[in-house]
Amino acid sequence: MIMFEELISTLKTRFEENMHRHPDIEWDDVQKRLEANYDRLRSLKAMEETGGEPDVIGADSEGRYIFCDCSPESLMGRRSTCYDQKGQDEREKKGIFPQGNAVEMALAMGIELLDEEQYRALQELGPFDQKTSSWVRTPEQLRKLGGAIFGDYRYGRTFFYHNSAGSFYASRGFRGLLRV
Repeated sequence: MIMFEELISTLKTRFEENMHRHPDIEWDDVQKRLEANYDRLRSLKAMEETGGEPDVIGADSEGRYIFCDCSPESLMGRRSTCYDQKGQDEREKKGIFPQGNAVEMALAMGIELLDEEQYRALQELGPFDQKTSSWVRTPEQLRKLGGAIFGDYRYGRTFFYHNSAGSFYASRGFRGLLRV
């Protein structure tokens, strides 16, 4: 647990500085849960190291605390990514090499991509992605057609768009969430 002391301290400070994101949650309860879930601390460390600035944004119906990437803009350590491996493979066949793909990177970190509803809920706490955009979990029927969805916040509202799953931009990354 010693190796995570600095991370827990950072998370506590962020939690206390952003009480509007979790008004009915006590830090001591969150910390107890974190200390009992080593694997979740590893995932939070990966979120932090890639610029995610994870913070508690609520609790789910099972009482687990929900951490989400709350950096103001799409995460520097997760940009220039295609949506998934199939999209990445298509690009690489053309001799174009992205920095990876959102689905596989999230899986490796032990987090889940936000879906449209979760991204919209995050924006209620924000705004986030005012200059960048983030991939969101794409419904399978749309993915089968070759597309993927991303979102951003402009003009005081949340927008969702589509692109080919193989597209990637220096201003597009992905946000994740983790239940502890």
